[in-house]
Amino acid sequence: MEAVGAYVIPVLLGLGLAAATGLRTFLPLLVAAGAARLGLWDVELSGPTAWLASTPALIALAVGAALEFAGDKLPVVDHALDTVGTVARPLAGALAAAAVMVPGLEPDPVVLAVAGLIVGAPVAFAAHGAKAGARAAVNVGTGGLGAPVVSFAEDLLALATVLVALLAPLLVPLVLALLLWLGWRVLRRLRRRQAA
Repeated sequence: MEAVGAYVIPVLLGLGLAAATGLRTFLPLLVAAGAARLGLWDVELSGPTAWLASTPALIALAVGAALEFAGDKLPVVDHALDTVGTVARPLAGALAAAAVMVPGLEPDPVVLAVAGLIVGAPVAFAAHGAKAGARAAVNVGTGGLGAPVVSFAEDLLALATVLVALLAPLLVPLVLALLLWLGWRVLRRLRRRQAA
């Protein structure tokens, strides 16, 4: 049973981080890399991705997270971020998943990349698609005035998803189901308002 946990927990952690990258590109990588650097919550990065915990990488991730945080509050900028995010967020999801799925080991980088692409990229892409669709509907429905409020809620949701993944990875499937349900509800409600 312990051997199963050795594989399941890292995959769930990778799924949770990937889902969070669908909402925020840099924040999940920053928190996971910072936790690995500080030795928090037993987070270890796979050998080929250990560079994420380096000082230059942490600075770049922090700057990226801050710029994304600020820019996402502006309706025109958030649209540009979502457009770029269509490619960037699945790549970040693949990197986040690959970084934690084989902790402390030196796996073949190609195998690690394929695993990240199979596990992380689709989850991040799905989360990004739901977020971008809901955000577009909010911007149209509110003339852009709802963007800062929704963006802040997305910030909190991304951070909460990362923390659940790091602190209680067994809850990640529940969080993913909740995210799907919330996305469905928001889209349904916004479509009803637009139809009215």
